[in-house]
Amino acid sequence: MRLWHQALISELPRQQLLGQHREIAALRGNGWGRKHATVDYVFRYSPYKLFQFHLLVMEEMVHRGYQLDYRWYDPLYRGQHYLPYESLSLVATTDPIYPEHDMAYFKECVANL
Repeated sequence: MRLWHQALISELPRQQLLGQHREIAALRGNGWGRKHATVDYVFRYSPYKLFQFHLLVMEEMVHRGYQLDYRWYDPLYRGQHYLPYESLSLVATTDPIYPEHDMAYFKECVANL
């Protein structure tokens, strides 16, 4: 499981883009707080940051013509099998969304593609 560098989202092949959506959906659901060697850094931030990242992925999916469940656009939504968050504090969007997504991470992601 990995979050691709956000600058690469528009360049991801179909399979990686759809996989990214599934992985984020899993993290937003029951995966929140569960150890994942490559994505543990997301747990240091509000779940709202993951929602912000998910918006980028969903925007690209819509751009490519994919149909999405509109419920994912709700930051409190955690999937059909999990209770939604009662509330989340809004967090300003930063660029990059995750500071770990620096140039070294970008190069690592390009090498993995």
